[in-house]
Amino acid sequence: MSTTTPAAPTAAFSTARTTATAARVLRQLRHDPRTIALMLLVPCLMLVLLRYVFDASPRTFDNIGASLLGIFPLITMFLVTSIATLRERTSGTLERLLAMPLGKADLIAGYALAFGAVAVVQSALATGLAVWLLGLDVIGSPWLLLLVALLDALLGTALGLFVSAFAASEFQAVQFMPAVIFPQLLLCGLFTPRADMHPLLEAVSDVLPMSYAVAGMNEVLHHTDLTSAFIRDAVIVAGCALLVLVLGAATLRRRTD
Repeated sequence: MSTTTPAAPTAAFSTARTTATAARVLRQLRHDPRTIALMLLVPCLMLVLLRYVFDASPRTFDNIGASLLGIFPLITMFLVTSIATLRERTSGTLERLLAMPLGKADLIAGYALAFGAVAVVQSALATGLAVWLLGLDVIGSPWLLLLVALLDALLGTALGLFVSAFAASEFQAVQFMPAVIFPQLLLCGLFTPRADMHPLLEAVSDVLPMSYAVAGMNEVLHHTDLTSAFIRDAVIVAGCALLVLVLGAATLRRRTD
């Protein structure tokens, strides 16, 4: 009768294991040009399309372009991260990794670090394109615009990691988009000021992170200086991303379905 020696306990967090996980994910992404194109080029192409949709009304592009500069990266990072993570769950890679001396915090932080690095490039490309090539007119600093775009992309990454735990296939992962992203898109204040909504919907919008992402973009659009409202919005978006990452770590299991 054989016995199984229990795995040695793993430290709660290790920088070395986290960076090794991130490096592995980035190596996989490097061999997937379609995913790279989706993450880096699609937000830029959508901004170009939006700019010329409002070709006769540049002010309209200025009014909504800044908000969508944050929303497009959030959506693309959500889709790519949820599908890529689910692929590792269903292929058994995640189970094998968790059987090694690798903590849940190491794994989630590694994924977040890898996709976060891509989010930096994505946000820089989209912001540079919008401000310097498409002529997006912002009163505040473009660097603050870049900061919010990056936070939004990281939030999309965190949400993608989280919802991948509840999907059994890549198709189901995509189906989470109407449930997770679309309500936030409708209630974030992009189409109408949140104060003009029904009180119940306004209350719901107050707890949705995309509302603060759009509000932060609008602060940069209309104010030359760093405002307390911008700091509040940025902190809330960053805090939501961190909270969702913690929840994502809690959903990891050592046995796949």
